[in-house]
Amino acid sequence: MSKKKLLTLSLAASLALSATAVSADTLSKQATEKVHVNKDTQTPDFISGTLTEPSDQDAKEIVFTYLEENEDTYKIDKKDLSSFKVISQETDDLGFTKVKLQQKFKGVPVFGSVINAHVDQDGVLTSISGNLAPELYDKKSLKKGATLKAGAAVEKAAADLEEKIGSSPELEAEVTPELVIYSKDGQAHFAYSAEFEFLYPEPGNYQYFVDAKTGDILDSYNQIHEAKPSGGGSSLTGEDSTATGKGVLGDTKSFNTLVNSSGSYLVDRTRGSGIFTYDAKNRTRTPGTLWLDSDNVYNAAYDGAAVDAHTYAGQTYDYFQDVHSRNSYDGNGAELISTVHYGRSYNNAFWSGSQMVYGDGDGNTFVPLSGALDVIAHELTHAVTDTSADLIYQNESGAINESMSDIFGTLVEYHFNNKPDWQVGEDIYTPSVAGDALRSMEDPTLSGDPDHYSKRYTGTGDYGGVHINSGISNKAAFLLANGGSHYGVTVAGIGNDKAGDIYYRTLTQYLTPNSNYSHFRVSTIQAATDLYGASSAEVASVKAAFSAVGVN
Repeated sequence: MSKKKLLTLSLAASLALSATAVSADTLSKQATEKVHVNKDTQTPDFISGTLTEPSDQDAKEIVFTYLEENEDTYKIDKKDLSSFKVISQETDDLGFTKVKLQQKFKGVPVFGSVINAHVDQDGVLTSISGNLAPELYDKKSLKKGATLKAGAAVEKAAADLEEKIGSSPELEAEVTPELVIYSKDGQAHFAYSAEFEFLYPEPGNYQYFVDAKTGDILDSYNQIHEAKPSGGGSSLTGEDSTATGKGVLGDTKSFNTLVNSSGSYLVDRTRGSGIFTYDAKNRTRTPGTLWLDSDNVYNAAYDGAAVDAHTYAGQTYDYFQDVHSRNSYDGNGAELISTVHYGRSYNNAFWSGSQMVYGDGDGNTFVPLSGALDVIAHELTHAVTDTSADLIYQNESGAINESMSDIFGTLVEYHFNNKPDWQVGEDIYTPSVAGDALRSMEDPTLSGDPDHYSKRYTGTGDYGGVHINSGISNKAAFLLANGGSHYGVTVAGIGNDKAGDIYYRTLTQYLTPNSNYSHFRVSTIQAATDLYGASSAEVASVKAAFSAVGVN
């Protein structure tokens, strides 16, 4: 397989791709800019450098002006610019103002086409990250709008889903279709986007795209690990307390509870909007019953899964708050809700779209899955991803999504010195087999996953290899933190703390929904540049780590 090439060009070269003439003054002004071109669209997905002159204008006005001046580079036209929507604007701890924009065409959002623009303290635009859908104005399929009603589109998707899973699901939330433009493989369609979240007959959160003219199913995938979260809540009153209890593996922990005349509840009101842990009692209804104990001592065997879920949710919260100044997964103190003892012998854990859910395992493949800190941190990182980069859960963007969860699951484990290693789920997987794990980040090939981009999976299984191809990034992360040689490339390790800072900035500042591995590389280089400088040893290590796994 051919390797994906990273093209570092001047803006003049990028403009030449769109056959647009530019003046000598423009070429001179833009000569130092670096442009990374998406190989599929042949338009930029990352431009960095001194993109504008200093300005006292609002950051979003600086960005809009730049886009208008470079409309030919992105293969958009002036009337498209009025259809960009500002999703958010915020200033980070380095002084950069990030403006997040959603591309729209004819007033309709283009699915996955989001860009992040950064303006420094002097009002200079320093980067634009993200891939826009080009030349929508030339698509015959978009000349006329939707003709199918939204309700009919939902019925089409529901029928397809029922056929896919074998029965009609019991939905956890009402399906609310949205008209979008769905662009894939050079084709663009008006489509209805719809999500189906359910736990019966099996857990799922399926994303559907239905052609808004023909009713054809354009695409569908299960995004249960990347679903849209929403809070729960508790109106309990009482006094905050500290309890002790034994976890799944028999270790004693202390954790926060709420105590009143009824007893001790697994409610922690000291972190964000609270941490709440529930008991499904081996049923498949969530959240279940808020966990209540009589004496504030949780030592029964049945308590173990709840003790770990509650404690480890708090530790994951603390990692993101203390290390990255992020208040819960959404940055705004969202509640963390967990349900344990879900189903019977259920061998999985997942973010359902509303909360964390943990099975007890069958005792052979898994013990209760909440017994591993890296598993809990992995799943909660999916919620962090969803509320930041929002990486689409299929193909390369889905593999990056999965890898980010493995990376931060491991970093949280190291942060709390909880038997840390570069394996995933080793504490709760196959209890009778010593030394194995769900995945190894040090050597992804142990579980059959690729450790180099040239060996990536290109089929349709696993939603385009979201778990399989995460091995590529996992190996790069291991090398970045620890150092080593791989495929003839030597990487100088920079340690967990610096690697974590770089990946967190990459995830929250530069990655966008449809990022691929090539975009991931330039985004991570930019994050390291922001933190340590373009000529730093850290930037050199980031470049070497991606090169070692064939992402150039």
